[in-house]
Amino acid sequence: NTIFTNVALTPSGEPWWEGLSASPPAGLTDWRGRPWRPGDGPAAHPNSRFTVLAQQCPSIAPNWEEPQGVPISGVIFGSRRTGVIPLVFEAFDWSHGVFLGSAMSTETTAAITGKVGVVRRDPMAMIPFCGYNMADYFGHWLATGPRLAKPPRIFRVNWFRRDADGRFLWPGYGENVRVLKWMVERIRGTARAEETPIGWVPAAGALETDGIDVTPATLREALRCDAGEWLPALDELGEFYKQFGSRLPAPIAEALARTRRRFGG
Repeated sequence: NTIFTNVALTPSGEPWWEGLSASPPAGLTDWRGRPWRPGDGPAAHPNSRFTVLAQQCPSIAPNWEEPQGVPISGVIFGSRRTGVIPLVFEAFDWSHGVFLGSAMSTETTAAITGKVGVVRRDPMAMIPFCGYNMADYFGHWLATGPRLAKPPRIFRVNWFRRDADGRFLWPGYGENVRVLKWMVERIRGTARAEETPIGWVPAAGALETDGIDVTPATLREALRCDAGEWLPALDELGEFYKQFGSRLPAPIAEALARTRRRFGG
């Protein structure tokens, strides 16, 4: 009961993709439905996917299908950037969080149309999915906040920041739960944070690093928020916003101006 897309098939009808086994099995059919032989290139598309029933996730909340819904305490926006964007930071408030989501950009991968590694704007990671004007989409997010008795906290994450030698600063994968733990503790009011021009980042010692190879210096670099990097990025963001003209919600433009001022720009 799993749906695979853009993968190769073995003669027995089983899905296969590069890396699944040390060598490809004989008689593959590639992702286009053509017979595949060694030397033909990848048998599976780089953007292969699988879909499985949510109820099969062992950690899913037991009340996930409650008709009245479930409370949401936090919203996490994530994008892939090798620089500029810290590992994790929390918005000052709902409106600021919407601004942070609208400001997102990502470096292209095989999952995105375009060249790999090119930085492109992707507000809230919704460019491929939003079927109407993104400025109006921002406005709908902004309008939602005041209607909520307790708006969720908004966080941004970037698991992909690298050092000057190209090494990942954070181990990622299952260790990301350490960042999620800090978010939960922020929501509960028990985690310490340091204020920066872009929001709150974990204070020294607030992010648990016991048992992983992340030094205090490496963590500081992963959380670094540098005006020399951010001011040019904010200028580029301002150019991106221009395409929306008068439809851009005023709180978004105001948040951009405030962020520039916080950096001394």
